[in-house]
Amino acid sequence: MGENETLISAARQARENAHAPYSNFRVGAALRATSGRIFGGCNVENATYGLTVCAERVAIFKAISEGERGFDAISVVTDTDTLTPPCGACRQLIWEFCGDVPVILANLKGKTEVIPMRDLFPKPFDSSNL
Repeated sequence: MGENETLISAARQARENAHAPYSNFRVGAALRATSGRIFGGCNVENATYGLTVCAERVAIFKAISEGERGFDAISVVTDTDTLTPPCGACRQLIWEFCGDVPVILANLKGKTEVIPMRDLFPKPFDSSNL
């Protein structure tokens, strides 16, 4: 299995743990650290919606809390015909912690697309703006 397929598989597995009783929109993400470790994340909804956390952010926060600081790819898996990119908040955090990594989008039907983060987030706000 190639690197992208391994990451997609980890995101699919993480998606199984999604807590999405309100939207039924289950998302899985997997973030690969430069150390080779993979961190999965799923979306976790809350009745107030504003406290809901996206799968990508869960994966990033898990990795950071485990001491990882360098990342080289992230995958996002949904059960949609059209591939689903990260939301704006996740794009900001991916840029902040991962930089211009490949974002591997996939669905449960085997469709995939790899998009450089710079194409998803062409004018990021980062430390260069401070």
